[in-house]
Amino acid sequence: MTIFINLAGLILMALVVWWFWLSHRKSTAQATTQEATIIVEDGVYSPASIRARAGQSLTLHFDRRDPSPCAEQVIFQGLDTSEFLETDSITTLTLNNLPQGKYRFTCQMQMYQGTLFVE
Repeated sequence: MTIFINLAGLILMALVVWWFWLSHRKSTAQATTQEATIIVEDGVYSPASIRARAGQSLTLHFDRRDPSPCAEQVIFQGLDTSEFLETDSITTLTLNNLPQGKYRFTCQMQMYQGTLFVE
């Protein structure tokens, strides 16, 4: 009996790892833009890849559809910027004078993941 319980636990752990880190969900990369809407739903940011121009402002509209506590905040590593997102609402975040580079944006637990390419 304990073998079955342990096996079920291992299978569940493998599914969690696959869901958050290994599955390749469709995420469309946008053309270089200065404004974008990002949908926060089902454990992903969509689109998860944004391209912007260096030295200019970028306005992002986060449409949070997921009530999960993990989805309540977006953090931009390397830009020292974060924002709390309201459920079933659009939160607008403007990033000014962006330096060239590649920046990850994630939830506070780093399960939702995206990338901002500034060129």
